[in-house]
Amino acid sequence: MSERTESATQVFVDHRELLFAIVYNILGSVADTEDVLQETWLSWTGRARRAPLDAITNPRAYLVRIGVNHALARRAAITRRRETYVGPWLPEPLLDEAAPDDSADRTLRTESVSLAMLVVLESLTPLERAVFVLNEVFGYAHTEIAEVIDRSPAAVRQLAHRAREHVHARRPLYRAHPRVRRQATERFVEAALGGDIAALMEILAPDVTVWTDGGGKASAGLRPVRGRDRAARLFAGYAARRGSGLDIRYRRVNGDDSAVLFAGESPYAVMVMDLTPDGERVSDVYIVTNPEKLARVRRDDTENTEATEATEATEEEHA
Repeated sequence: MSERTESATQVFVDHRELLFAIVYNILGSVADTEDVLQETWLSWTGRARRAPLDAITNPRAYLVRIGVNHALARRAAITRRRETYVGPWLPEPLLDEAAPDDSADRTLRTESVSLAMLVVLESLTPLERAVFVLNEVFGYAHTEIAEVIDRSPAAVRQLAHRAREHVHARRPLYRAHPRVRRQATERFVEAALGGDIAALMEILAPDVTVWTDGGGKASAGLRPVRGRDRAARLFAGYAARRGSGLDIRYRRVNGDDSAVLFAGESPYAVMVMDLTPDGERVSDVYIVTNPEKLARVRRDDTENTEATEATEATEEEHA
């Protein structure tokens, strides 16, 4: 590796976690994000081989532009895959333990919107989603985004306005207290896997929706299940068939307390609950059983209690 390429690679490594966080929020897929980062690295080092990087005054902005544009190109391939996808499609869960050990890198890696929000973002156009992620999640100004996606600031403002209106109409801005989320998650999982219909009827919202993503590779419904009665029956049957042989581990998935189910050493499902604004009931349940989307989930018998408490404490400060 030449000195110039080695220097370019180090600059890329320094910004890799930021790029990962941005691209993942645009794509909702860890596998595709990793592919886009590889393409970004190749584009960046190729530029370094052709000319010195000294002329690039802001490498961070340059790398973000490369990464976002590769991500936008990848969206077309993802859309084509989804056209033939079996059953509901959910984003690939991002577990906190997938992050590097360095705390700063972990913060960037988990600077992700919730799984429920990622589902809403799927309904935006690729450009609207990129603008929303850069502006709302990462705080980029419209003028900065204009340079990234090669549009005028006026066009970016229009994209941002449309995206924001659409997202806020489908998902009101609120975030339940972290301890409330944790308690609600544990209550729901205990009732669901225990087949306790009475408890489920109490914790599920009347209009709850259950989304199960098996991708045709694992047992899952072909359509979302809507309504408390149907959802309770679904989980009662699920508990009777599978519940007793599964081990539950509580993890933070896309920044929210969630349940990861294991069959032996293998991941069986990731369950993420979304709560009503008052935090009292479960409004949506997202269950990912597609083994391809669980390939990066690892069992960890050592619960990282200190890390969880530290994260909760930080969230409480901003609640």
